[in-house]
Amino acid sequence: MTTLEYNEWWVRRINDNIPEPSYKNSQSIEENLRVVPSELQIIKQDFERRNAELKKKIEQMEEEKMNLRLDVDVQKLEAERLRKGKAKAEEDLDSLKTNYKKLHLSMELSGWEKF
Repeated sequence: MTTLEYNEWWVRRINDNIPEPSYKNSQSIEENLRVVPSELQIIKQDFERRNAELKKKIEQMEEEKMNLRLDVDVQKLEAERLRKGKAKAEEDLDSLKTNYKKLHLSMELSGWEKF
């Protein structure tokens, strides 16, 4: 009595126990002959990929830096405009106070204050 495994081996054997190759999972000649990159080539490719990523990141950061500088310039201009506006408002307030004092004094002198 023989086992199933023995029967399979017996059918596949050729010339003194050399089994035939199984073609179920065989690869084509092109796949067998494909070039496998060396470790150095793999490292070089990784380096170039990482380098490209870093260059892109640097460009993005430089663009962001330029935008931030523009924002700072706009903020400085806005602050200067507000300072000038504040100085003008204070000047106008002082002028109004002076005019009010003059008006009040002239009303006192002319007698209009009693009404």
